[in-house]
Amino acid sequence: MNRTQTASDRSTAAEKTTRPDTAAEARDTARAFLSGLAPAPTAEAAENVVLVVSELVTNALRHAGGITGLRLTASRHTVEITVQDPSPSRPRPRHPDITGYEGGYGLTLVNFLARFVTVTPSPEGGKKICAALGI
Repeated sequence: MNRTQTASDRSTAAEKTTRPDTAAEARDTARAFLSGLAPAPTAEAAENVVLVVSELVTNALRHAGGITGLRLTASRHTVEITVQDPSPSRPRPRHPDITGYEGGYGLTLVNFLARFVTVTPSPEGGKKICAALGI
């Protein structure tokens, strides 16, 4: 359900659940989701949401065996991004690779941009990582 409401009645305005195959597909989903919100988030807030979606999905694909779900929800001032993967292992920050080839910036970046990040076991197995960002 992707529903758009006015600012005055948007308490839990929009929700989108999907299972993207790639980070690019997840970014496209996030952009489409954000474009349906009213009022629209600022350009900076929208870029931050798309970046966090991309990082969480990329990490799930690279380190956790894939994605079993992506859920985006928006309230009046917040977007929550939940990525579910099949691995029960908690994500670990890595030392960034300054050569630029191996990454290592994702989780640090997510923690910097998000108001909060939680990691919880999923009843279906694996885990859910939820990040909330202001919009």
